[in-house]
Amino acid sequence: MTIVLTGPTGSGKSELAVRLAKSIDGEIVNADAFQVYEGIHIATAAPSEELKAQVPHHLYDFVPLEENYDIARYQKDCRKAIKGILSRGKTPILVGGSGLYIRSALFDYDFSVDASKADMTPFESLSAEDLHAKLAELDPAEASKIPYQNTRRTLRAIAICLAAGESKTALIARQSHAPVFEAMFFALFKDRDELYPLVEKRVEAMFAAGLAEETIPLVRKYGRAVHAFKAIGVKEFFPYIDGRATLEEVKASIKRNTRHYVKEQETWFRHQFDLTYVSSLGEITDKYGHR
Repeated sequence: MTIVLTGPTGSGKSELAVRLAKSIDGEIVNADAFQVYEGIHIATAAPSEELKAQVPHHLYDFVPLEENYDIARYQKDCRKAIKGILSRGKTPILVGGSGLYIRSALFDYDFSVDASKADMTPFESLSAEDLHAKLAELDPAEASKIPYQNTRRTLRAIAICLAAGESKTALIARQSHAPVFEAMFFALFKDRDELYPLVEKRVEAMFAAGLAEETIPLVRKYGRAVHAFKAIGVKEFFPYIDGRATLEEVKASIKRNTRHYVKEQETWFRHQFDLTYVSSLGEITDKYGHR
């Protein structure tokens, strides 16, 4: 049995996961798309070294910043980690808020199409609206799921269509999406009135912990094109580095973007998983013990 502990950023997943792992002899596997990267610990709210020392943690802080770590690689690495934990007679606990990464690891998703082979040169100069219109021509169903402002997802969907020679929707329709591992899904979602103030405090704490000092030198060293710097808490510093924003404006932008992301996470998870909403360790262990 695998346990998934998810929920929006700032909800306290990392701390609860460690307590859970201790109580059921588990090991923790990262399910956050950006916590895999080295060097951006504060921006991604990665578990502290003190937390990681208490129980085994897997797939954290191991990908160089200049690499583009994608969902296909995560699926392979996560399934290997889960199988290893199960072979030791322990319980895998997936912790994180990247829903598609979780689905890729636990369900039948085929990532054999290599989107990186698609020639995206004709799309480099297009606006967000024009990119979205192009995707609507290639895959109307997929386009309807993606806001036009999300150019990263739009470009990837176009690349998949070009590489596969058919729409992403058609590819997915041929997959069963049956479970690969038996799993229980728990979520730490709180009311937004309670969660949003926690987001505010979390961002303030990140700055106090040295977010600017961690992030700015990395951006100057590696440039802005690396995938890791799409993380909230990194990309918002670009205007500051250019002299077009103050640190207070950066902080406000991170808070705003985090609130928007929390809202998106909440909606997505509610429609994708059979979730049990919890607020304490006892609620999880009680259901786990009666499975």
